[in-house]
Amino acid sequence: MRLAVLVAILAASVAPALSEDVHFRPLAEWRAWRGTGIPPQWTIRGGVIEHEPGGGDLVSVESFRNFELGFEWRISAGGNSGVIYRSSEDFRAPYQTGAEYQILDNAGHADGRSPVTAAASAYGLYAPSADLTRPVGEWNTARIVVNGNHVQHWLNGIQVLDYEIGSPDWKVRVARSKFAVWPEYGTIASGHIGLQDHGNPVAYRNLMIKVLPD
Repeated sequence: MRLAVLVAILAASVAPALSEDVHFRPLAEWRAWRGTGIPPQWTIRGGVIEHEPGGGDLVSVESFRNFELGFEWRISAGGNSGVIYRSSEDFRAPYQTGAEYQILDNAGHADGRSPVTAAASAYGLYAPSADLTRPVGEWNTARIVVNGNHVQHWLNGIQVLDYEIGSPDWKVRVARSKFAVWPEYGTIASGHIGLQDHGNPVAYRNLMIKVLPD
């Protein structure tokens, strides 16, 4: 029942700009990572997915290969979260296989001091071209485009990052990162989209997805 209510609320609260594109649909079905149902720490208020610390990551019921995901995010003061894509539940945590769009209070969190871990980065690997985040408490718009091995991150209407999974540059960066210990990192062709529990309050709304052709 709780999952059905979540789907109905999210479907009714889509961003007008994306909802006008007939190829976008609400990304509205979620559950616990490697589980069923919605953890109580993840709630819906006025069409907003809100998270309080604990409960683990929330993931899409569906898996996606090539897609464009639009959403809005709002982080708490000093907060950290992320949207992880193409992750496999054959592994303990989403970040062991899926790349992450970093969600962060750049000014209030230590990760904001390094571009490769700042908001809109591909966490630990690629830095955004600029810090376009809005003040804490305000909504930021974001977009993730994954098409084959080509990935783009957008923040507040501007493309800030572009990379190629499996490229020589990618392999060098992964080898130098914490992800080097997981050989399957970035190799999953189709996987879940996850909203990360990083121990801080965070909110998401207007999650819309468009499946791209293979």
